[in-house]
This record gives sequence, C-alpha cells and structure tokens, in this order.
Amino acid sequence: MSKAKVLFRQISTGKYKGKRLQLPPLSTTRSTKTILKDSFFNSIQFQIADTVFVEVFGGSGLMGLEALSRGAKEAYFIEIDKRAYRVLEENCALIDPIHTHPIHGDSFERFATLLPALEQEQVIFYFDPPFDIREGMEGIYDRVIDLIAQIDPATVVRVAVEHMTAMDMPEQIEQLRCTKRKKFGRSALSYYEVG
Repeated sequence: MSKAKVLFRQISTGKYKGKRLQLPPLSTTRSTKTILKDSFFNSIQFQIADTVFVEVFGGSGLMGLEALSRGAKEAYFIEIDKRAYRVLEENCALIDPIHTHPIHGDSFERFATLLPALEQEQVIFYFDPPFDIREGMEGIYDRVIDLIAQIDPATVVRVAVEHMTAMDMPEQIEQLRCTKRKKFGRSALSYYEVG
C-alpha cells in the first residue's frame, strides 16, 4: 500500500518567508486558498503588528503562522482532529515554539476557555469552520456566530469568517458590524469590526 503524498505550503511574507508548512490530509481539513489568504493579509497588513492571532479551526496553522511571520506577537490555534493537530504541533515547533499555542479539542468547547487569556490583548480572530456541506456540519455557521457573540468587543481588532459564498453571514453580531465581504469562487470572507 502506498503512502499518502505529503502536501506543503510556504509562508509567503515576513520573517519566516519561505518556510514550508506541512498540510494535514485533504480528508481531514480544507486548506485556505492562496488567493484568499493573500487577500486577507493584504486587508489587515496595517493592523497586525503586536496583535494576538487566534485561528479558531486551526488545521495546519497556516493562517496563524503567517500572521506571526507578518508581526503578530502570539498565535493560538484550536484543532479537534488528531492527525491535523499533530501536523499543527509540528508546524508550530518548526516556525516558533515560543509564541505559538496549539490547543487540542473541539473549538465549540475550548473557545470560551481561551477568551479569559485574551482580556488585555488586541486580537484578530480567524474562523474557518468546515463547510456545512460536509456530513455532520449542518448548522455550523449558526454555532460560529454564537462563538463570535461571546467575544469581548474591547479585544477585537478584526474578526474574519471564511465561509461558503452561498452563505449569508449577518450584518451585525452583538457589537460587531460586517465591514467587508469578499468572494473567491465557492469561498468567501466576511470581516467584522466594532461599530
């Protein structure tokens, strides 16, 4: 039996530019498209310095590790899948074991336990849940909206949600207002800020 091909992506900019990150198997997670990743970081490039970056559905850690490379001071990741979590740990150890904080567990359970550690911080939250077309993921966006509603707005620099283009994210979640929405084929990004 042949081994599955190991996939990699590179950090594109900053102090870790060119470092290769291993990706979990495609059966486990869906990696963010390069065009979407680049668009996201272009939109926050003047906000990212000295922030804490939280990748709520961590996968390989691609977004949080790119954020560290571009000037974030800490990155937290939550990942439930054991194989993906092992890859995440390896990527964090390779890039920056001091300023990365991988958390193993269900994002819907562990997120609330992370929030107290962020109370005095300025935070960029990135939500990239499994698309709701995957089996067992029906209603996942409603659950993500509930998570966003728990965030203390005083900590928010920006909240971004990667979702299916067909999904209509709300214009307002508690004190956070949707300030921008951008489409990338089947995927889209919605941005929220206090206001």
